[in-house]
Amino acid sequence: MKMSFLLSVAIGIAMVVMVAVLWTILAGMGVFDQIDSVITQVLAGSDTKPFSIKDFVGFGRVVSLSIVIAVLDVVIMTAIATLGAFLYNVCSALVGGLQLTLTDD
Repeated sequence: MKMSFLLSVAIGIAMVVMVAVLWTILAGMGVFDQIDSVITQVLAGSDTKPFSIKDFVGFGRVVSLSIVIAVLDVVIMTAIATLGAFLYNVCSALVGGLQLTLTDD
């Protein structure tokens, strides 16, 4: 359980860092500005306020959502790994498992 928890935390941290780096790369490439220009061209005939995709997928909002998903991921992965270890132990107790003896020469 401890090992699965630590691995889950490491994967969660890596996921948050990956999302932050990916968002920074996309913003640096101007992807969000291109999306804004395409949507502005599509909505050119309507009398609405200017659309900005960064209002919906800003850096803070994206990183916050990835942190929430990472926390849920840690809980779910730890629970599944614990359940898997329990099922493995039950199956090996029923079947007898593979016995391995290590000796020191």
